[in-house]
Amino acid sequence: MLSNKRIQELELVMEFEKVEECFKEVSTWIENVGRKRLKETINLDDSLEMLLQAQKQFREFDLVASEYCKRGQEALKKMDRWEDFSSVDVHSCRVKLQTYKDQLEEFCTQLDENRHLICETVRLYEFFDKVRQGICCTEEHIKS
Repeated sequence: MLSNKRIQELELVMEFEKVEECFKEVSTWIENVGRKRLKETINLDDSLEMLLQAQKQFREFDLVASEYCKRGQEALKKMDRWEDFSSVDVHSCRVKLQTYKDQLEEFCTQLDENRHLICETVRLYEFFDKVRQGICCTEEHIKS
């Protein structure tokens, strides 16, 4: 039984090494591209036109970012069996896995928050634009 368990642990370590390439690619993209683009979306412009342009650009980024999040989450699912093992070899891989998981969850949460922020900001600007147009039309009607 111990021998079988040890073989399973070694198989998991080898499987982790294969999946780790995916984690590294996703992690590198998050650090070098994803986080920078998310920071850019925090500074939303003052006009509805510029905001709509920013929303369009964010949607394009969001498609790519969501794909990286999906790939990372799929790779994490492959590693779900790790909880049953406790050897030193598996422990070091589990620590790396937790780091990747934390990074991915944080990025995906920020992506969701930015998506929501942009959407709500556009809706607010559209509402204020309609109100402004209504006020202008009312003022013109009163003057005539």
